[in-house]
Amino acid sequence: MLLLCNYYLTYRCNAFCEFCHFGIHENFKDTPFAKLEDFKSNVSQLASLGVKFIDLTGGEPLLHKDIHLMAEFAKNLKMQTSITTNGLLYPKFAEKLAGKINLLHFSLDSPDEEEHNKIRKVNCYSHVFKSIGIAKSLGEFPDILFTVTNETFKKLPGMHQIASEQGLMLIVNPVFSYFGNPGLSNEAMDFIEEYIDGKPNIYMNKGFIKLRRDGGNNISDPKCKAVSRVVVISPYNEIILPCYHFENERIKIDRPIKELRETEKLKYFKKMEGKFDFCQGCTVNCYFEPSFAFPTNYYALISLTSKFKYGYNKLVKQKIKKKIKS
Repeated sequence: MLLLCNYYLTYRCNAFCEFCHFGIHENFKDTPFAKLEDFKSNVSQLASLGVKFIDLTGGEPLLHKDIHLMAEFAKNLKMQTSITTNGLLYPKFAEKLAGKINLLHFSLDSPDEEEHNKIRKVNCYSHVFKSIGIAKSLGEFPDILFTVTNETFKKLPGMHQIASEQGLMLIVNPVFSYFGNPGLSNEAMDFIEEYIDGKPNIYMNKGFIKLRRDGGNNISDPKCKAVSRVVVISPYNEIILPCYHFENERIKIDRPIKELRETEKLKYFKKMEGKFDFCQGCTVNCYFEPSFAFPTNYYALISLTSKFKYGYNKLVKQKIKKKIKS
């Protein structure tokens, strides 16, 4: 059952984060932007195939001049839309994006301005807070996204304090072992789990930590659903298989996506999802979030409490705040 589309609008980025590869890799500097007409065609087809969520991603998605038109188009198809941004360009698009993004995430890597800017290798700390202020003034309810690493996990209390002071949710995004990053240490995982337990305004999918403690995906008993539940589309108008992070093959979208989903090649990747040699030990959050969407295994079951907590904060509390303001 298809749930999610990770739509890479561009591979370009205007930051150079230590834990990522887009901004620092020369190969992405001059890559294309997704064409609006391709986007509309693809997203219309995905909606008819049952996709409910679309992540407008990159690179930095706000580098795309038509980002607001794309968000509006997907939202009109009753899709839940999400964007994660470093905040540098949000003020430019804020009014155009207002009401079109269900999950608006501003990335913040440290409560300390100098450390955040050092990690991002660009001065964007103040832009995050400026963007939060603008978003809230427009009636938006953004989240602060903290990609936690072995170097920054002890900054979690300070990050939580900032989110609480802003009246926002803090999403803890555990770094995964990719791009040469070793992933989280046991010390980091212990600290995170102990701190988060029972605290309001802070969310992390508990299944992510359990998966890491168990050594990641096991190809003999895979939990990954990267092909059956996720469609990954590149700025080149291609479907990437089995996923972006371990790209093995790209299929040009030159015919209806439904037909492509029924080809022998795609059936093969679906059959092999989570079973390739490179899938061993994988903990990439982008694919395990939808993989844990239904309570079909232990990871999915322990994810439920986290999801309920986030849903309560995002839906119930937001409705209460809106009523108070009105």
